[in-house]
Amino acid sequence: MKVAIYSEAKAHHQQIAWYRGCTNIQYFANNIRKEPFYMMKTFYTLTFTHEFEYSNDSVFFAYSVPYTYSDLIDDFIAIEMDPLKAQ
Repeated sequence: MKVAIYSEAKAHHQQIAWYRGCTNIQYFANNIRKEPFYMMKTFYTLTFTHEFEYSNDSVFFAYSVPYTYSDLIDDFIAIEMDPLKAQ
């Protein structure tokens, strides 16, 4: 599963919102143990490589594309405005 990326500069210049990317993606158990009750369990590490396209850019990374409350409201409005779906 690729990392979700949002670049403010890319959104401005290319009208691209969240997209999937990165290379060398690795997810593995590390040597840090969960304390005190989970002695046999470990924490995990996610590593990846990303090449930044723009200088002075704000870039956000996420495991999945965020679905905000505003997205939910927009979806509800779209459903209500569609006569077939509104039934």
